[in-house]
Amino acid sequence: MTSGTGPTTTSQLGRVAPAGLNASVTTRARLNEWLDRHSRQLFIAPAVIMILIFSVFPTIASLVLAFSNIRLRAGSYQVQFVGLRNFRKQFFGTEQFHFLGTFTSISLLGWIVTIASAAGLIWWLYRYAKRGFAILGFIGRLITASVGFGLALLFSATLFSGNPFGTLGVTIFYVLVGCTIQFLIGLGLAVLCAQPIKGRTFFRVVFFIPLMITPIGIGYSFRMLADTTKGPFSPVWQWIGLGDFGWANHAWTARLFIVIGDSWQWIPFIFVILLAALENVSRDQVEAGQVDGASGWQVFKEITWPQIAPVAATVMLIRIIEAFKLVDLPNIMTSGGPGIATESMTLHSFFAWRALNLGDSAAIAYLLLFVTVVLCVSFFNLLVLKRLRPA
Repeated sequence: MTSGTGPTTTSQLGRVAPAGLNASVTTRARLNEWLDRHSRQLFIAPAVIMILIFSVFPTIASLVLAFSNIRLRAGSYQVQFVGLRNFRKQFFGTEQFHFLGTFTSISLLGWIVTIASAAGLIWWLYRYAKRGFAILGFIGRLITASVGFGLALLFSATLFSGNPFGTLGVTIFYVLVGCTIQFLIGLGLAVLCAQPIKGRTFFRVVFFIPLMITPIGIGYSFRMLADTTKGPFSPVWQWIGLGDFGWANHAWTARLFIVIGDSWQWIPFIFVILLAALENVSRDQVEAGQVDGASGWQVFKEITWPQIAPVAATVMLIRIIEAFKLVDLPNIMTSGGPGIATESMTLHSFFAWRALNLGDSAAIAYLLLFVTVVLCVSFFNLLVLKRLRPA
């Protein structure tokens, strides 16, 4: 049917509609159908684009930098591919004393530790191969054993031979000592506040305060508190005879002060998580154990700890990952000194970047990523999954 103004069609209600209006309705229906069919992709697309922009692209760009030498010029730059030279410099080049530490020989104690570590790792691999061999599991354990032996050899050549650490050893020290202190104190405070004591709500709030302060504020606060001449505790330092002691001039005291500051900031994080886990422990089982005559330690060991162990492992994994990235406190409190005694790998990478050695900075960051991934995956597979898997 046609009219004098243009082509028309008959609708389902028997009315006559213009051809243009019908085409518009058909296009809208097809668009709605297409949107329904691709709605999942459309909702996910913004997140994927954000990840590509802020995560994947910087990762690829930093990987290119790690294998390149960047020369900045006025208004331009030059990129030269240098292969593994940036990584080789960290181990065997002029920067080896910065990354691995200074050592020329290993003491008798260092050799004993090295040989004992090698024997223990070989025995560990032999037990796994004898009990249940799987190729992927063996490769993973072989990588873990190789990194473990490398770290044992590094500490034997530095810590047990009287030689100074490099940035790798300092970072491992911050992770092992700092996370251990934080976990033990955080767990103790959580157990204490989980008891029916007066004012426990007040203590929960007080213990949580350090987590709300920025790392920069904590760094400047601890640098001021540790000042033995002009700090608020200078009378105390004078009274105990340490008024002339410069803690920042000694490697071990400087490292310990940084560990104390980092622990003060992150203990509340472990405390809050473990307190929430303790609140969910079955009271019936605890009371049943107490009725049976179990001591407080036996109740904690046999009833409480098995129930909070997965949460404790998870929070420790998070803290280990964060501890590997420690940069604020050593930068503010000591600027990495004395020498490089308190310089972490992240701070080492930051100093290289600030000196416009972009390739070295990226190479150090990828070495840190490798060490972090190997140790965290090993921690999760060997300590967490081992307990979760059925016997």
